[in-house]
Parts: sequence; structure tokens; C-alpha cells
Amino acid sequence: MNAIEKIIGINEVLKDIFRFVQEDEEIKPDFEEYLSTMGAMNATSTQMEKLFIPYVFERYIGEPAKNIIELYNERGNSTKKNIAESFLNAQYSIFKIKRILKNGFKLYNLTNEKEYEVLSLTKMTNFRGIGMGEFIVARIFKLENEYYLIGIDNVLSSSSEEDATRYAVVRIVQAPWLVYQDNEEKENEIKNTIQETYDKFIDIYKTDEIITTNKYADSIIGQLSEDEAQEDFNLEEAIKPIETFKFFEIKELNNDYSNFIENSLGGFSSHKETYDVGIIMDKEFGIYTIPFYKTFCMIFEDGEKVENKKECINYLLNNDSVSDSLLKRVASKYQNFMDVINKELESDYTLETLIQRYKMDFLRRKIYSSTSVLFHSQVFSTSLGLLDSVDEFVEANS
Repeated sequence: MNAIEKIIGINEVLKDIFRFVQEDEEIKPDFEEYLSTMGAMNATSTQMEKLFIPYVFERYIGEPAKNIIELYNERGNSTKKNIAESFLNAQYSIFKIKRILKNGFKLYNLTNEKEYEVLSLTKMTNFRGIGMGEFIVARIFKLENEYYLIGIDNVLSSSSEEDATRYAVVRIVQAPWLVYQDNEEKENEIKNTIQETYDKFIDIYKTDEIITTNKYADSIIGQLSEDEAQEDFNLEEAIKPIETFKFFEIKELNNDYSNFIENSLGGFSSHKETYDVGIIMDKEFGIYTIPFYKTFCMIFEDGEKVENKKECINYLLNNDSVSDSLLKRVASKYQNFMDVINKELESDYTLETLIQRYKMDFLRRKIYSSTSVLFHSQVFSTSLGLLDSVDEFVEANS
């Protein structure tokens, strides 16, 4: 099958998925609700296409939650399911345009640091006005060793490199696997570093789990780096038990907060409030820094001592930085884990169904901790430089 035949086949599958979404008894009302929420019940065909693509690729429904494409492959009647299956590994990222080709683009993916030649599913005349050096937020996927472009959501000018960098870092913090998606060499680097860090962590701290506060968390992690290690660091002071266990909202931990990058890169110690932080070194997935980890554990030790128990449980369950393995770690410590969870949430989960409900991403793919992944990211390193430049400017003009 040549490229033109593949493009025709891909577009046929997309049309068939659209028909499936409009006809399936479970999906149809969900799609209508989605359109209503987006204020797009009377959308034009062009607007509908822009809404349909993210819905199909990003929407999960049912229990356990399944992607629309997975449901299509299970229930649809297409003879080209290999095409739909290829959609499941699509990359949604920000790319720099390196070159404009006759039938596509040469792109550089800022998150996984790879170059791609991608074929367009539509005529290149649809992309008039987009030039070399500009950045596009787009989705690409691989089919039989060729990559295809399936929609551009946004375009940034070549002078907006800082904005593109910031966007890429936000995506990586929210979805760390983007750094090593479709990049085996990068994943091997991360795995090797995790093993080295694990050995060093155990050698220094004689344990794989430390409870501290946000005031000391950065220093504890810094001890693992020769550049940041402090000879006078007082571990005994850093791990003194906290006196009260109370969950509360912290704006710096909110991914939607306007100064997201600065708060993410500024470290825990820059946060105004004091709260407990669990630092867990997982031999396979890397180092985790989990706010309110001890508060969460105390709910199962002596829940009467914890304020805002339900809010704390919901925070840990909905926090994308908390893996299924961390939930299993806590569950293995406390026999009453599921009893307490179900009482507070007024639910009837088993540990398995709880993880399926809240941690499905970790069941779908191997996700290393964001802390372990970020320092293998060039765009993250660039962001550190941008932040230092901002700090220097402010300091010089204050």
C-alpha cells in the first residue's frame, strides 16, 4: 500500500470512528454532553472536526475507563483496525518546524527530542502561512514505519520560543512519559540513572522512604547530587516528626496556577506554607516527592488526628504524580486501607478497582517519576536557564 492509499485509508477510518461515536449507545450521549460543555452543539463541520479529534484521542469513559479508539476497536466493524490501533500510540506535543516538505513537514519534537518527517492527511495548501522555525501544537502517529500529521491545534511564531519551551515543560510535568515516548535511547538513560540514584539513596539514607517537610525536601534530594550536596546538612533536623496532620490546598501545587513553571522549578522550599513531604525511592520507577504523604498515611494509623481526611484522600488519588505502585505501598502497610478509603469516599472499591478508577494511566504504560524524568529533558534544562535569567533581571532591577 503506497502513501496515497494509506492516507485514504486513514481518512476512511476517521470518518468511520466519527460515525461510530454518533451511533454507539454509550458514546453518543457522552459526545453530546462533551459538545454541550464546549458550547458547540451547533458547530460547523470545520469546528466539529477540531473538537472531534481531541475527543477521540483523549476521552475515556466507562468502568474501567477506556479510550474511544479502544471501544471502536472492540465494537466497530472496520476492516482497517490496524490503522485505529496505530492511533493509540499517537504523540501529542509541541514541535518546531525544521522544513516544509512537498507533502508534509520535518518536525522536531520538543518533549522527546527527536526529529520526524510527517505526511499530511490534507492538502498542504491548508497550511499556508505556517513557516519554518515556527512551533505547532499537533498530534502525529506512526503507521507502517511512516508518520502522519493528524491535526494542528495551535501555531506559535518563531519568536515565541520561550512560550513553546514553557508549554513543553508543562506537558512533561503532567505527562512525564512524553520525554521517552518513541525514544528508546532516552528511556535507557532514565533507567540507568534511576538505578544509580537508588543505590546512592540507600547508601546515604539507609532506607527507601523519608518523611520530611517541604522546607527540607529539596535539600534531601540535593544530597544525591555532587553539585548540590552540603557537608553540613543535618538529616536529623530534616526528618523531625511533624506535630499536626492537616491537608490544605496549596496554590503552588496547582497545575493550573498562572506561574506554573516558576512554582514547579522553584522547589518545595519556596512555598510559603509548611507541610509534610514523603520522599520515596522506587528501584524501578524512580524518586517520588509526594506532598501530604505522611498525612495520608496517618489516616490509616489514627484518622482522628487528621484534618480534612477526605480531601487528602481525593488529592492523592487524583494526583498524577502518585503512581499505582505508591498506593500499593501504602495499602501493604495498613490492613484497613480499603476499609478507610471506602468509608471516606462512600464507595465499595477493591484495591484493584480503585487503581483502575484513579490510576489507569499507570496500567496503560510504564511511567517513571517526573522527578527522575525531568532532568533528562533538554527543554526542562532550558527552562531552568530561563528562570535563572528572570531571577537575575529582577535582582538587578530591585
